[in-house]
Amino acid sequence: MLRSALLALLLLPAGPLAAELTQSSEQGFTVNHSITTAAAPYVAWRTLTAHIDQWWNPAHSWSGEAARLYMETERGGCFCERLPDGGFVEHLRIIYLAPGKEIRFEGGLGPLQTLPVQGRMTWNIEPAESGSRIRFTYQVFGHPEGGLAGIAPAVDGVIGEQLQRLGERLARD
Repeated sequence: MLRSALLALLLLPAGPLAAELTQSSEQGFTVNHSITTAAAPYVAWRTLTAHIDQWWNPAHSWSGEAARLYMETERGGCFCERLPDGGFVEHLRIIYLAPGKEIRFEGGLGPLQTLPVQGRMTWNIEPAESGSRIRFTYQVFGHPEGGLAGIAPAVDGVIGEQLQRLGERLARD
């Protein structure tokens, strides 16, 4: 089942956002993506944290329903998902929060959650000349069987797709 989930992740097409896989080895990888949007930083922050269901691709959720995704932006909060029958998934745990500017997470997204890896994801929002610049950085390291280099391009594609979808959502405001 794990192999099927990893294969499905690897076969997903990368979004049109240019990939920035800045480091990749069998023990880890780093992906970086950024967009500039006309949305003010406070609008970008609100959409990023309070309206995940409006931009996250539901195909990259355990339930298949983006409406089940939510974020608790508080000490020890999480980027989580409600599952049918009262279950839940904690995708990422918040380890640093500077409201309106930066949020750092710990955890493994999707099939990475089942592997012996650690992940650190950072979302930054900075004022730009005519709106905001938003950056996603995800660093994953560990020693799973088969290594991480083969998984890195798929994760890069998924992260890029989510940021692209966020940018598209912000363009509608």
